[in-house]
Amino acid sequence: MIRDIVIIKDGIPLLSKNFSNSEKLFSKTDDLIMISGFFSALNSFSDQFDNLGSISELKLSNSDSKLSFLRDQSIPNLVYLASFDEKSKGVNVQRYLRKISNTFLKKYNIDQITKWSGRTDTFKSFEEIIEQFVDDEKLESEVKFKEKVVMLFNNVKEKIEDDNVISESENSPDLIIEEDKEEKVPEFYNFVPVFKLTKSTNPKYYLTGEISQKIYNYIDGKKSIIQIAKELDATPKNVYNICKNLIKLGFIWEK
Repeated sequence: MIRDIVIIKDGIPLLSKNFSNSEKLFSKTDDLIMISGFFSALNSFSDQFDNLGSISELKLSNSDSKLSFLRDQSIPNLVYLASFDEKSKGVNVQRYLRKISNTFLKKYNIDQITKWSGRTDTFKSFEEIIEQFVDDEKLESEVKFKEKVVMLFNNVKEKIEDDNVISESENSPDLIIEEDKEEKVPEFYNFVPVFKLTKSTNPKYYLTGEISQKIYNYIDGKKSIIQIAKELDATPKNVYNICKNLIKLGFIWEK
């Protein structure tokens, strides 16, 4: 957030406004005069080196505060200064200072500024305008933050919905059926067991399991392993293993 606003003319503060109760960077008049003179000197320094460009921002190493300042192009040695914390972006503070500069020059004519007598209450009424700008800036930041939160929420929501659609699509019956069609069927599914001996032999004499006896009775030389499994509600693998035992016993063969 913006903590202080100072308007400087010829190294002397025209007005200053603090917006932070927790930290007042320019709490004393001497501090204001010193910082105003410092920035005026910086401006004079940058004027001597056109190729270096202008200085618009400084970082204070022992504080989380930054200083941003804007030179007025229409009135010599008129500088707008703002201190702000890490939560504010420098480009936004510069935009804010330009807004203050434009409004300040509309409210006061050049003679009022250049021929300022030094009275501290001359531009006192402009503090209300600065306060309104700061409030607008806070409101705009809050709105943008809320918009970002809503946008993030909507993006997450859309991502979840997209994932659900993909998941439902992947698990749809049509797709499963299609995958089943493409799945390679084991070769033994199509084996057809055929009796080598007469079927009149009682399977109970040789087979102890109930399912084995049922499979024995379903063998007719026409049904495949998979067909027998479906009719008995058994697994093809189980039917095949029992048929292998019947082959070993010499009852059937496969074609």
